[in-house]
Amino acid sequence: MTTAPRPALAETVAPGRGDPPRPAAPATGRRGGRPRRRGYEAVSGYLFVAPAVILFAVMGLYTVGYGFLLSFARWNGFAPHWDWVGLQNYKDLVWQNPAYAPRLHHAAVHTLYVMIAVPLLTVLVSFPLAVLLNSAKRFQGVLRSVYFVPYVTSGIAVFFAWQYILQPDGAVNTVLGSLGMGSLSQPQGWLGNPHTALPTMIVVTVWGAVPVAMLLYLTGLQGIDRSVLEASQLDGAGWWRTNVSVVWPLVRPITSVVVLLNLRDSLQGFQTFLVMTNGGPGDHTNVLGLEAYRLAFLKDLAPTLGLASALGWILFAAALVIALINLRVMRSKT
Repeated sequence: MTTAPRPALAETVAPGRGDPPRPAAPATGRRGGRPRRRGYEAVSGYLFVAPAVILFAVMGLYTVGYGFLLSFARWNGFAPHWDWVGLQNYKDLVWQNPAYAPRLHHAAVHTLYVMIAVPLLTVLVSFPLAVLLNSAKRFQGVLRSVYFVPYVTSGIAVFFAWQYILQPDGAVNTVLGSLGMGSLSQPQGWLGNPHTALPTMIVVTVWGAVPVAMLLYLTGLQGIDRSVLEASQLDGAGWWRTNVSVVWPLVRPITSVVVLLNLRDSLQGFQTFLVMTNGGPGDHTNVLGLEAYRLAFLKDLAPTLGLASALGWILFAAALVIALINLRVMRSKT
């Protein structure tokens, strides 16, 4: 007697001791499909990123490396070959060359004045403005836009407007004369007098730096918990004591950012000085950034590109040291 064939059982997975047999997962026929798709996605991502990476490598890394090597050479930009001089460019700038070292020393002193005055005045002006704007109940958006106008206005147009205002017959001297303070007016103009040229440039620089600093402070003020301010007022602290003893310590990290940004701009920026005074009168407003620009582009065919590159790397090293000091100070206060 024959028995009917039994249906084929699915392949089973070896069970553990005492466990019933478990059927194996059915094969889908798409083994390796997901890893292959992930590989295609990775390749497409690399292809999309590649143009930006190549552009950065060419315009960034190559330019930085080229400039660093140029700081050890003497070249005028047109000769077919460099003259390798090693550290001689740095020595000439710092102390050795009588044609460049004295000018660099004077520019360094002026830059130091700007680096001290601009961050200090920016903080002293922008923080009270931010406090007043934060306490305004009406037209806060309009006032914020008005205060931010100096930053969004075209720099060249603003600099020429300042030149016109500061001329001997400009608005500043006219207003002083109409107020009976004609003795304070400058017949040579505020940019033509060697004693007032650099302080005037510092004021113009601060005027352009205040908007961003004020918005940074305003953002920090709006993030302060109102209960902290209410608790200080319940303890009897007035408006002045609350802002000095409570608000100011809370926005100290923002102050560090504002100081660092203005130090960087004061050390490396030169556009304002180039347009408004070109270092005059008599190099009384010459700064390090402007001196590097002159060495690179205003020496005709003199082989000073290496000197300009060396000065640029000196400025970079100084900015890096300032950033590290600022970072360490911020860490010590946290």
